[in-house]
Amino acid sequence: MELKRTLGFAEVFCIASGAMISSGIFILPSLAFRYSGPAIVFSYLLAAVFIIPAMLSKAELATAMPKSGGSYYFTNTTLGPLFGTFAGFTNWLSLAMKSAFALLGIGIFLELLVPESAGMNTEIAVKILATLCTLFFMVTNILSVKESGRLQIVLVVFLLAAMILYVLAGFFSVNPEHFVDFFASVENPDPKPLPTVYLMIWTAGLIFVSFGGLTNIASIAAEVKNPGKTIPSAMFTAFVVVSLLYAAIAFITVGILPPDTMASTQTPLSTAAEVFWGKPGFILMALAAMSAFITTANAGIMSASRNPMAMAEDNLIPEIFGKVSYKYKTPYISIILTSGFMIFTILILDLEGLVTVASAMMLLLAVFDNLSLILMRASRLTNYKPIFKAPLYPWIPIAGIIINSLMLIQLGWIPFLVTAAFFALSLIWYFVYSKSRKNRTFALIHVVERLTNKELKSENLENELKNILMERDQIIEDRFDRIIKTAAILNFTEKDGILTRNDIFKAIAHEAAKRLPLEEEEIISLLEEREKESSTVIGEGLAVPHFLFKGENQYEIIVIRSERGIVFDKDKPAVKAIFALAGSTDERNFHLQTLMAIAQIVKNTDFMKNWDALKSPNDIRNSILLADRIRKKGV
Repeated sequence: MELKRTLGFAEVFCIASGAMISSGIFILPSLAFRYSGPAIVFSYLLAAVFIIPAMLSKAELATAMPKSGGSYYFTNTTLGPLFGTFAGFTNWLSLAMKSAFALLGIGIFLELLVPESAGMNTEIAVKILATLCTLFFMVTNILSVKESGRLQIVLVVFLLAAMILYVLAGFFSVNPEHFVDFFASVENPDPKPLPTVYLMIWTAGLIFVSFGGLTNIASIAAEVKNPGKTIPSAMFTAFVVVSLLYAAIAFITVGILPPDTMASTQTPLSTAAEVFWGKPGFILMALAAMSAFITTANAGIMSASRNPMAMAEDNLIPEIFGKVSYKYKTPYISIILTSGFMIFTILILDLEGLVTVASAMMLLLAVFDNLSLILMRASRLTNYKPIFKAPLYPWIPIAGIIINSLMLIQLGWIPFLVTAAFFALSLIWYFVYSKSRKNRTFALIHVVERLTNKELKSENLENELKNILMERDQIIEDRFDRIIKTAAILNFTEKDGILTRNDIFKAIAHEAAKRLPLEEEEIISLLEEREKESSTVIGEGLAVPHFLFKGENQYEIIVIRSERGIVFDKDKPAVKAIFALAGSTDERNFHLQTLMAIAQIVKNTDFMKNWDALKSPNDIRNSILLADRIRKKGV
């Protein structure tokens, strides 16, 4: 069952922003400050720069393939189901862990807002509250993704307003002396230049998880209205707004709190707000922090739950996880699984260790995203048609792979070993359960076959991309499309040489005779008679030979492509594209509609350029089916 496209720009922007703004700015600054001191301002900016390649790659991939699963779907489509299995589990786990981490953050502020004297055991209260929040968002996400998105808007608007007020009010309380030893840190109080730069980069890797929510809106692409425009615009807007707020807030907080306080507090923004706003300021930022954690958890459940659903659709995990509620159009089993895992994780979380492992997984997924973009471009698949194209290809995705790999390595052995162990478990799962479940081609195979000059043996991926594009562009199939789906496609390659009009009429007659109650000689005669009336060459490189015959309810289209060209008239350029039309006399109206459809298809200035690049009959058929033209439902 298909998911409903109900999310607009506001919802997608707030989901991306809400997924980014949480522990990354309300808790992590104090942890990061211990390593790089006031230079955490640069660390946040570096982390923002490091996410750009993955953001651009994911924006392009998501506009070309707006499907549930995000990084999983892209990896599965480009590197195949083995790496797809790993990416699916990794994407799901990292999102769920990040969301559970956010709910844990609620407890830190609850402990401050609810005193021990109230008779409440804080640790128990934290677990109860986190569990109740998870259950609440689980139910909200099951009932309606639209309502969940609206809730996200309310929370994010309050959150952004509180953060902007914090920056504006706190600016006047900044102490410049806190930036005198800009590269000093608690962990390394007397650093040399090289170690300082290293620590700053290491810190950027640590807080990279803060930006992870930005790209994960691709996981809900199947539920976004007009994904080709909405996803990149919402993603880039969220990136700019949150990155500037992160850097500004880090600057304000470091400038207000003394180094010892900055390094020791678990609530840096609330503690700093108390300096210039008093107790009300502390409470306001604590409430903002709790809103941030809630938005992250809500967005995390929404995004993470789409991974098991997408994997189930590809038969990499049991089908039950792909079930969509008939009434609510949401993947309820996957949402329940994700929420259950989060509740379990809340009981065993370790703050710093969790952040490091989650960052390592997100860095690895960023490598996969950049590699996926390179493979999709290199495959030269006809139906890979992103609305947004990443600039400076291939240099930006290559830079992203290098940077993210180096950051992954420098995080240390523990996250590396955890990630390696997780890959081993995914490998076991793939060979035990997934390997024989689905036989599909992927972009890497197309790249290898193209480089080795082998003819593609499978059209599966092209057809899959075609179906995605039809859904993305909301193409309504009409009678012309239905005829094209079964039409004869003749593709004459370079080795066939330059053909004549007689050669083509014979080929048309041979195919048409199989489908019409006419002999080949009769068909050739009808084509020649029509050509004598006036040339059917209607444009440079294009001809539409056609005829009508006595009969009822019969209409056929034969499409011909010639690499070298076909000589219709010695005084005119060779023809490379032919739409041969044959119909019974009662189909005159549809014949006119067909001519109009062809005219709309070929009016694109890039038609002949794209036509020359087509490689197979399937490519030719798909290019016509995906053409931009006016369609009428039921016609």
